[in-house]
Amino acid sequence: MTFGLFLITFIGAYLLGSIPTSVWYGIGYFGIDVRQHGSGNAGATNTFRILGKRAGTIVMLIDILKGWTATCLALLLYYFNVIGLEELLSYKIVFGLVAIVGHIYPIFVKFKGGKGVATLLGMVLAVHSELALVCITIFIFTLLTSQYVSLSSMLATLAFPVFSLLGMFGQPETLLVVFGFVMFVLVVLTHKKNIGRLLSGNESRVRIFGNKKE
Repeated sequence: MTFGLFLITFIGAYLLGSIPTSVWYGIGYFGIDVRQHGSGNAGATNTFRILGKRAGTIVMLIDILKGWTATCLALLLYYFNVIGLEELLSYKIVFGLVAIVGHIYPIFVKFKGGKGVATLLGMVLAVHSELALVCITIFIFTLLTSQYVSLSSMLATLAFPVFSLLGMFGQPETLLVVFGFVMFVLVVLTHKKNIGRLLSGNESRVRIFGNKKE
């Protein structure tokens, strides 16, 4: 029963992360597969570019929700006494990571997904909501000033382990700090092409206000 419940929640976290929100929403409501347009990425940013702000916002919110829900599956293990309170954070991180892997490599669309930033945000909200709000603030500020989603994502992700290490919300937790830096490395790796375009000045911008795009 103990292993069975763990296996069910583990697989459930992956399947939640694997939900290809942008692909299903784009095809279902617009008849457009976002993977065949723009950057070819199956994520919220490309959805913003191809299908507009409303569609992009819906996709982003659902991707955040699936990351949050998958991470909170650890609470089921705690509720059924499979794990103790001291293990809850570790299992939240495990399930959140599994959901992010699901988003990047979704079983439903031949393992070709997005970059996992929105799903990561949902995970962070479930793991440490206060730090998540700081990261969101940094993301929004950077996006408004630079109009680069990729740069905003990387800086916001880096903020999590840095502020955690500085003890912004109490005594630093080693697990959170390590997790944060691992996530930052993962986000950087999934944004390698964006980094190249940023350095060459060819990265696409997302305009929050107005309809003009670059």
